[in-house]
Amino acid sequence: MEQYEPERLSPVQLAALRRSFRNGRASLTRRSLLRASAGGALAVGGLGALSACGIPAAGKPQGSVSSEDHSAKEKTINFSNWTEYMDVDDSEKHHPTLDAFTKRTGITVKYTEDINDNVEFFGKIQPQLAAGQDTGRDMIVVTDWLAARLIRFGWVQKLDPSNLPHAYTNLSAQFRNPDWDPGRAYSYPWQGISTVIAYNKKALDGIEVRSVSDLLDNPKLKGRVGFLSEMRDSIGMTLLDMGKDPANFTDDDFDAATARIQKAVDKGQIRRFTGNDYTSDLTKGDLAACLAWAGDVVQLKADSPDVDFIIPDSGYLTSTDNMLVPNKARHKTNAERLMDYYYEPEPAAELSAYINYVCPVDGVKPYLAKIDKDAANNPLIIPDKAMAAKSHAFRSLSSKEETAYEEKFAKLTGA
Repeated sequence: MEQYEPERLSPVQLAALRRSFRNGRASLTRRSLLRASAGGALAVGGLGALSACGIPAAGKPQGSVSSEDHSAKEKTINFSNWTEYMDVDDSEKHHPTLDAFTKRTGITVKYTEDINDNVEFFGKIQPQLAAGQDTGRDMIVVTDWLAARLIRFGWVQKLDPSNLPHAYTNLSAQFRNPDWDPGRAYSYPWQGISTVIAYNKKALDGIEVRSVSDLLDNPKLKGRVGFLSEMRDSIGMTLLDMGKDPANFTDDDFDAATARIQKAVDKGQIRRFTGNDYTSDLTKGDLAACLAWAGDVVQLKADSPDVDFIIPDSGYLTSTDNMLVPNKARHKTNAERLMDYYYEPEPAAELSAYINYVCPVDGVKPYLAKIDKDAANNPLIIPDKAMAAKSHAFRSLSSKEETAYEEKFAKLTGA
C-alpha cells in the first residue's frame, strides 16, 4: 500500500473547527437544528486525535480499494448517518422508509446514528481507511468538504451507475456537478443545507431588507445584524452580493469580501458572529436580520409569526451531506440499491416530510403534498426552478487556502 505523508491541521484550522463545534452547524444534530436548540460541543480530544494521527496530503487519488462484494449472499447493509437524520414512527423505535426497503428487497439495514460531526467521525474511520482496511460500514453520510477529501485521497469507491437508475434520473440539476465530484461518480446527496437571510418583521418595523448589502450598509440596522461564524457562509454570501461566484473566486476576491465585512464590523453594523444561537436573538428581535440556515428558518417560521426569510437576487449558498461507499465495504451493491431507493419520489417524500431539509430529488413535490402540503410548498425544502437557479456552492479549498482564509476570517470575527 502506498504510504501517505501526514498533513496536519494548522492551528488556524483547528480554531475554526472548535468554533464550529461550539456553536456552528457541526455542533448540532439534524433535528436539534430544526428545534433551534444548541447542540453539545465536541470534546477537544476529537480534534487532537485528528491532528495527531495526521490527515493525508491531498494528491492524485490512488483509486478505490474494493474487496469482494458479498451483497448477493449477505443481505445486509451497515449504514452510518447523523443523529436524527432519518424518519421515525410514533414509537420512535422504527424507521418506516428503511423498513419498507427491507420488506421490498430482503436486505436488512443495520442503521447506526454514530456521526455527530465530520471531524470526529473522520477520526474514527481514518486509521482503517489509511491502512486499506474495512471500516465496518457500507454507506456513510458526510458533508461536502469531507466528502471531497475522501474522494481526493482515494478512500471511497466509484459507484456503479447500473445500480443507480433513479438517482441518475431524479437528482436535481443544482446538485449534479460539484467541483469535487463532477457527475457524481462517487457520491449522491442525502440532503441539502441552504444559507439565506432571515428577519424579524416586528423588529424591522418597515425597514426593507432584500440583500446582503442591506445588512452591511443600512444605518437603520446598526447593531442589529447577525453574520455567521462559519467562514464559507459569511464570505460566500458576501461574494455573491459583490457579483462574484463562490465556486470560482480569487484570493483578491476573498480579501475584498473580508474588507467589506470588516467595514461593517468597524462601524458597529454587525451585532455579532453566531452559530445557530442567532435563533433566540432573532425571535426576540435583538437581531432584526441575519444570515441563517434554512433548517432553522423552517422551524422558526412555524413557531413565530414574526420570522420570515428572503432569497437575495444575487443568490444563496447550498452545501450538501452526501452518501458514499468506503473502500473495502463488504456490501457495495446493497448500499447502491439503498442510495437509489432514496431517489424514488415516494421514499424521498417520506424522508423529507420528517427532516425538512432541502430535498435533492426531482419530482418529489406531489408525493410530499400528500403527506404535508406546507412542506411541499416551502421553497426551503422543495426549491422551485427560479430558486434552484440562484443556488451556489462554495468551491473546494486546498489546505493552504483553507489555512490562509480561516486566519483572515478569524481576525475579522475576533475569534
